[in-house]
Amino acid sequence: MTLSGLVPVLATPFTPDGGLDLPGLRRLVEFQLAAGADGVALFGMASEGFALTAGDRAEVLAAVRETVAGAVPIVAGVAATSTVTAVEQARTATDGGAGALMVLPPFMVKPSAAQLADFYGAVGAVGAEVMVQDAPGATGVAMPEGLIVELSKLDGVTSVKVEAPPTAPKVGGVVRGVDPAFAVFGGQNALFVLEEYAAGAVGTMPACEFTDLLAPVLRDWSAGRHREAHEAFNRLLPLIRFGMQPGLAWAVHKEVLVRRGLIASAAVRSPARPLDAGTLAGLDAVLATLDLPEAP
Repeated sequence: MTLSGLVPVLATPFTPDGGLDLPGLRRLVEFQLAAGADGVALFGMASEGFALTAGDRAEVLAAVRETVAGAVPIVAGVAATSTVTAVEQARTATDGGAGALMVLPPFMVKPSAAQLADFYGAVGAVGAEVMVQDAPGATGVAMPEGLIVELSKLDGVTSVKVEAPPTAPKVGGVVRGVDPAFAVFGGQNALFVLEEYAAGAVGTMPACEFTDLLAPVLRDWSAGRHREAHEAFNRLLPLIRFGMQPGLAWAVHKEVLVRRGLIASAAVRSPARPLDAGTLAGLDAVLATLDLPEAP
């Protein structure tokens, strides 16, 4: 089942009072499938996974699994602070129907390279395919290319998501060092996705509000229509950039989803925060320029 292609990280819709909006989540998943997603990810950073209870995670995974109905792989994020808690999250997600796990390293206590190997080996033994999430901006844990190559040799570890800028050179370095069957993905909201693909990446995992516009860009690239891909991608750049603002990204993603008719509320859970009037005006200007279509 090794992953490839466009695997959006789902937002977690909430009601205005902060409860789970499961009907909105199902609509969001249906949109991803119709838009050409090759998989869906949940409990990632764009999902506000940090603000979900264990009960929330179970309900979200069940709703996504039922809606996907086997059409594409489901990737569940694991963001624990120790090996034992990561294994617990991994087992729960696997038992709930996730076929792959996107796993952040433990970050409260910074692990050594040897401890990282033991950590990913333990999570890999759970049974689902494991994606190493190389995101030092969020975790403070650096993973040099050589370490990722060593982790790629562990049983059950089948992919990596490179989010350490500059991403494209690191993607290329990892690709040159790993077995060709090991999947290298880009992240960072697809900001440098075409450069990552040129360097050998086989997939990307951005936020989920522009899947229908990014999918044809990647099809053009795969078909060798690189100029067309760059031209279409450049039109998306203002929105991609706007959705990368620290502290605001979650609300930006949800505001766009509301405007596209996919979810009913842009509510976020603390410590994420809603957009102020000035940021909302800036987003409106971006969307007016892009002329983003309302989702079907």
